[in-house]
Amino acid sequence: MTDYVHGGSGGAARAHTPVHAHHHVLEQPDSPDEIVRVSCVRHTYEDGAMVHLCGLDFVASRGARVAVLGPNGSGKTTMLFHILGLLRPQEGEVRVLGVAPSEEWKSIRRRIGVVLQNVDEQIIAPTVGDDVGFSPRQYGLPEAEVHERVDAALGLLGIAHLAERVPHNLSGGEKRKVALAGALVMEPELLVLDEPFEGLDPTSRRSLIALLTRLTRERDMTVVMSTHDIDTVPEFADYAYVLAPGGAIALRGTPAEVFASADALAASNIEPPILASLFARLRERDPLAPEPALTVAEAVRALSDWKACEE
Repeated sequence: MTDYVHGGSGGAARAHTPVHAHHHVLEQPDSPDEIVRVSCVRHTYEDGAMVHLCGLDFVASRGARVAVLGPNGSGKTTMLFHILGLLRPQEGEVRVLGVAPSEEWKSIRRRIGVVLQNVDEQIIAPTVGDDVGFSPRQYGLPEAEVHERVDAALGLLGIAHLAERVPHNLSGGEKRKVALAGALVMEPELLVLDEPFEGLDPTSRRSLIALLTRLTRERDMTVVMSTHDIDTVPEFADYAYVLAPGGAIALRGTPAEVFASADALAASNIEPPILASLFARLRERDPLAPEPALTVAEAVRALSDWKACEE
């Protein structure tokens, strides 16, 4: 459900010491319609653990699909919690839809959809349909419109048959789809996803990527997503940011630019996608091998062209 998310410092990624990373700047295209900006934010938790999201500004523009990458403890969830106003920056600035979210969340909450990593924290209604309809009812929409929105959201995720089910009895992947339906039911301008592919089988993962891609195009919706699923990033994201341990924003660029920066990825303990590693190994053995491809379609074309050239 999008109106309110349960959360706090306990679910945030943590780091023990800040690091001063070498920052690789791959310029983002001009962003005339900026939806999110995080500028050098610091947060210290009660146990003394500190995350310092500094080095490069994090920016997400309207209609963009932005991935946030980094090892455990780098501050990915901390960044998302600041974007959602669940944490207030002790230093620096966060702007979402033109306001500081920790101070003016009520003015923007209807325009934002959220799926947290632990979806059990945000699925609390007795049935799936009731849970997806929670936000529209909270906003006082007519019951007929609530039902229309719920049916549309469940249909988008292909889970209309679950409407009367008890959420507690669903699988992890089904619960994640229910949470996403609740996040989409108000047709948000900004969708924030924390590890959205966790618990999904390959078919559901591909379907989710296709759905989010379609919604960003049709609705001009912005998606900010943290993920450990590196191989999904080239298929989904227009832009990616890499966090180093401690929260330093060390690298930004398109997926092709980011995954070509081997040293910066290694410093952040991130393995490149399998296809990128494969093509890198090919070029080590044969300098005439094709440039790295990041998607299956690109790999098929590159290898077919390479084979044709050698025949």
